[in-house]
Amino acid sequence: MTHGARSVLGRCSPLTSASSTAICRMASVETAAEHERILREIESTDTNCIGPTLRSVYDGQEHGLFMEKLDVRIRNHDREIEKMCNHHFQGFVDSITELLKVRGEAQKLKSQVIETNNRLQDDGKELIGSMEELKRCRVQQRNIATTIDKLTHCLPVLEMYSRLQEQMKAKRYYPALRTLEQLEQTCLPRAGQYRFCSIMAENIPKLRTQIRDTAMTQLRDFLESIRKHSDKIGETAIKQAQVQRSLDSSISTQPRALIGRRSRKEVSATPGVGTERDVHFGSPVSQQDSGIRDVEDDEEDEEVPGAQDLVDFSPVYRCLHIYTVLGLRDTFENYYRKQRRKQARLVLQPHSNMHETLEGYRRYFNQIVGFFVVEDHVLHTTQGLVNRAYVEELWELALSKIVAALRTHSSYCDDPDLVLDLKNLIVLFADTLQGYGFPVSQLFDMLLEMREQYGEILLKRWNVTFRQVLDQDNFSPIPVSTEQQYRHYTSQFPLQDPELEKLPFPKKFPFSEFVPKVYCQIKEFIYACLKYSEDLHLSSTEVDDMIRKSTNLLLTRTLSHCLQYAIKKKNVGLAELVQVIINTTHLEQSCHFLEEFISNITNVPPDTVNATKLYGTSTFKDARHAAEAEIYTNLNAKIDQFLQLADYNWLAAEQRVGTPLTASDYLIDLIAFLNSTFAVFTNLPGKVAQTACMSTCKHISTSLMQLLIDPEIRQISMGALQQLSADVKECESFARAGPVAGFQGDTLLLAFSDLRQLLDLFTQWDWSTYLADYGKPTCRYLRVNPNTALALLEKMKEMSRKNNVFNFRKMDRDKQKLIDTVIKQLRNLIAGLR
Repeated sequence: MTHGARSVLGRCSPLTSASSTAICRMASVETAAEHERILREIESTDTNCIGPTLRSVYDGQEHGLFMEKLDVRIRNHDREIEKMCNHHFQGFVDSITELLKVRGEAQKLKSQVIETNNRLQDDGKELIGSMEELKRCRVQQRNIATTIDKLTHCLPVLEMYSRLQEQMKAKRYYPALRTLEQLEQTCLPRAGQYRFCSIMAENIPKLRTQIRDTAMTQLRDFLESIRKHSDKIGETAIKQAQVQRSLDSSISTQPRALIGRRSRKEVSATPGVGTERDVHFGSPVSQQDSGIRDVEDDEEDEEVPGAQDLVDFSPVYRCLHIYTVLGLRDTFENYYRKQRRKQARLVLQPHSNMHETLEGYRRYFNQIVGFFVVEDHVLHTTQGLVNRAYVEELWELALSKIVAALRTHSSYCDDPDLVLDLKNLIVLFADTLQGYGFPVSQLFDMLLEMREQYGEILLKRWNVTFRQVLDQDNFSPIPVSTEQQYRHYTSQFPLQDPELEKLPFPKKFPFSEFVPKVYCQIKEFIYACLKYSEDLHLSSTEVDDMIRKSTNLLLTRTLSHCLQYAIKKKNVGLAELVQVIINTTHLEQSCHFLEEFISNITNVPPDTVNATKLYGTSTFKDARHAAEAEIYTNLNAKIDQFLQLADYNWLAAEQRVGTPLTASDYLIDLIAFLNSTFAVFTNLPGKVAQTACMSTCKHISTSLMQLLIDPEIRQISMGALQQLSADVKECESFARAGPVAGFQGDTLLLAFSDLRQLLDLFTQWDWSTYLADYGKPTCRYLRVNPNTALALLEKMKEMSRKNNVFNFRKMDRDKQKLIDTVIKQLRNLIAGLR
């Protein structure tokens, strides 16, 4: 029994029942079958993969039993090998015997072959020599053919490289770039791998870089040159637009007029679009490559040069084609546009003192026009270097900056001539760019905004002018002694006076120098407004409306203020005020001539619907009313000065009946002054002179009344009232004499009626009539106020009381009692009225 069986039986020994014995037998059968399987696997499996099989044996507890099985199997195989060897041994012996026989025959064959070879070698020596010679000839022939073939491929390379060097030396970079491309893509690959070809191939990138850098350098020089000379380009463009407009204003300027003009010297091909003539055979770098040509010595001096006459664009075209060939077109376009944007910002930045002179504005506009003329030319002569969207974007940026700069700098200007010149320059600037297709409506809108500023500046200038005219005027009628002088003034001012025409020389105009000068200045103002409205693409109605509104401002604000200044200033005499009234009257009458004048220069009928009317009539009426009021004020002030000289003796003794009294000296002087003053009023409108005269008389009457009831005068005698009555009589004589024509009857005497009735009441002591008829329309003393009479009586009572303190005459006491009685009755009357 083997060791595995014994171990199995050992494990099964504790089992005593029959079932336990059966289980142990089954386990032994299974172990044997597993070992048989492992052995078969070992026999059929590669030696390298036997490890897992052996591991499964040692993992179990029956490796001893397995070793016994293995030994049995080895012995069986050994017996089978032995049987096979015994079966084939006889054949092996026979083979050895045959092999020994073959060896002998082989030795004989070897000897024969060596002998035959020796003979063959001896016989073939001459042939071998001939063959060697033939071989050498064939090699030489092949080498010659190869050399010819290689030279055939190398000579074009050398020739093309030589041509490349010549083109580089001549600075014909675009043809050189084409040659370089042909050399690299066609010739060098055919030539083969030679050292000089390698050197050429290594130099090709360097040459490309050199060409690219040189072209870029020329482009930078071009950009710098056109930046410096953009004002010259713009000046030329504006000059051509101005010439075109002056030749025929009815023909609109063709788009791209400046760039599109073709000179007789120019070839039919468009420059810069890639033609071989323009690019491949371009001239080397010269003065033209700087970007600006010298055209001062051109034969065609009578023609305004175009942009291509001033600017050589070949550096741009050359660089564009070179970068296109190099596959860097996008890089070139981005660089060009970036640089031009930077230049645009520089061009659009105005100088800080640009507003001081027109030349500053002109230089600013020339640079901008020059910039966009160049961009427009590049847009239409290159394929996509710049596009319409890019140019429009630049123009929008430029337009906003231009408008902002002009608004800022024009606000500093206070010279209307400079503003007008600036407006004309802006119009020319706008028309020039509009000819290239750029929208310029914002510029014309800004000009309309500047119109208000221009109007304000004009108003300031005319304010100074009007004041100078007023200051220099002598406020006297204009004397003329000849027909020539007369026609001179009537040509300046539309006077229609048949009576004056009939008068013989010498004669006088009713107005002073102020009238024709102001009228002419108003017309000059209208002309100045019209000049600004020209070329703004406005309709006649719009121009007419603008002129009328500006003229209204001149009349209602500027001229009105100047007239008020002249009327209100100090030391203005009555004669001057009278002349102002006469002047404003004639200017008022001339307003419809101004209406016709504006209609004639604007070709708009004055009766057009919604047409603005001139406010000159109201302006001159207001000035005349102010002068009239000032006359009244000055007259009253002068009267007050005379009244301040009044020195009444309020305690004067009563004069006997029949004793004549003369008027006071101050009043005699006052009446003389009034007579001389109203003599000047003969040229005034009747109502003005009458109003002034009535106002004067009322003021005298009121002032004398105020003297009577002045609270500071506590005592008044009858003698004082008699003197005052004599003065009033002098005033009544003045009024009755009619210092001013036009009064009906004794109208002017009514100004003194209040004072006259009061004085008559006291001097005639007619209180019974006054008290009996008070309130009746037929009362003789209808205008006497009881309060005034009471105040005056109390002053007389005070005077009588002081005089009668030591006076015991019965007549004086009766008079005192009479005064008291009248005072009591007046108080009762006043109380009843309340």
